[in-house]
Amino acid sequence: MKPHHILLFSFLIISVSVHAQQFRGGVKAGLVGSQVAGDTYSGYNKAGINPGGWVSLATGVKSEIQMEIGYIQKGSRENPDPKRDKFDAYIMQLGYVELPFLYRYQYSEMFGFEAGLAMNFLLHHREKFNGYPTIGSPFRGHNLCFAGGLSVRINDLLRINIRTDNSLFSIRKNRVTGDVWRFWGYGQFSDALIISAYYKL
Repeated sequence: MKPHHILLFSFLIISVSVHAQQFRGGVKAGLVGSQVAGDTYSGYNKAGINPGGWVSLATGVKSEIQMEIGYIQKGSRENPDPKRDKFDAYIMQLGYVELPFLYRYQYSEMFGFEAGLAMNFLLHHREKFNGYPTIGSPFRGHNLCFAGGLSVRINDLLRINIRTDNSLFSIRKNRVTGDVWRFWGYGQFSDALIISAYYKL
């Protein structure tokens, strides 16, 4: 199944589920700061967006399972900084359809916690060094990420969420210079911090 088919199918599921009594659901909009471990740069300097939808099913008085579908921009950026003797410009832009599956626990009326896994399907990519496209190792078409975060309830319809989203497998098909070890192999790994607003329909 192609990524855009997955996106359409998942939004259909969310739309149907929201109208079922045992489900809740809505839309979300997020801002992303990302980096790539193993690209020899550091810092969450690549900005992106993360719009989408969500649906949840209660599993207890304070717990629920939440499924999401969205578009997320990840990657890496290094800007020239002559004052620090850095003259190179680098950018990696990755766009994914992301499908998180999370367990959420409402610790109090205001605060909630979440953890789970998110499947990523690559839609597009671009990589440039000093303005020229690179021809390095190709990117994987899909990846699995760990996701964990904290939610703050604003009111009955709105909550603010802060989440970390880290790939468990290398984003590239082959090893490259500078790659690092994570869990079970060497590679380059995407790390993202996301702040989102979730609105209940």
